[in-house]
Amino acid sequence: MSNREKRGKVWLAVAGVVKSKDGQWLVVKKRYGGLKGKWSLPAGFVEMGETADEAVIREVLEETGIQCNVKGLIGLRTGVIKGEISDNLLHFLLEPVNEVEVSHQDHELFEAKFMAPEELLLNQDASIILQYLIRNDITFSKQAINNLNPGDQFGYTAYKLFL
Repeated sequence: MSNREKRGKVWLAVAGVVKSKDGQWLVVKKRYGGLKGKWSLPAGFVEMGETADEAVIREVLEETGIQCNVKGLIGLRTGVIKGEISDNLLHFLLEPVNEVEVSHQDHELFEAKFMAPEELLLNQDASIILQYLIRNDITFSKQAINNLNPGDQFGYTAYKLFL
């Protein structure tokens, strides 16, 4: 079964906006898909048994070697592909735990590095979303609310709100 078949017709993915202490953005250049050869945010699909904020930490670490903490949720990109696939991407604001050297996942990425936002805006290989986030300084985020229990009848093993 391919990844596309496994995900079905409703996709949930996450992307991480990671800024260094000096204001540079962590970006990756993908080897596949619609963003092949473009600078974009580290991103990937939410796996079974994990929350979206756990998924973004995992994806950023897998793709770049950078361990992060979630500062909050920035927003949602949602669309429909070819009239049938619901494609949803949550953007999270992250901060690196420590400033270590960036590595990259060779089979998925050409490259990963921190770049100055001004340099990304001038780079024709920067994705549309990345350019929009930088131009509009979209880094306001909603922090996680962790201490709520909707009731044991639901059986949640993890429950968080970003409101």
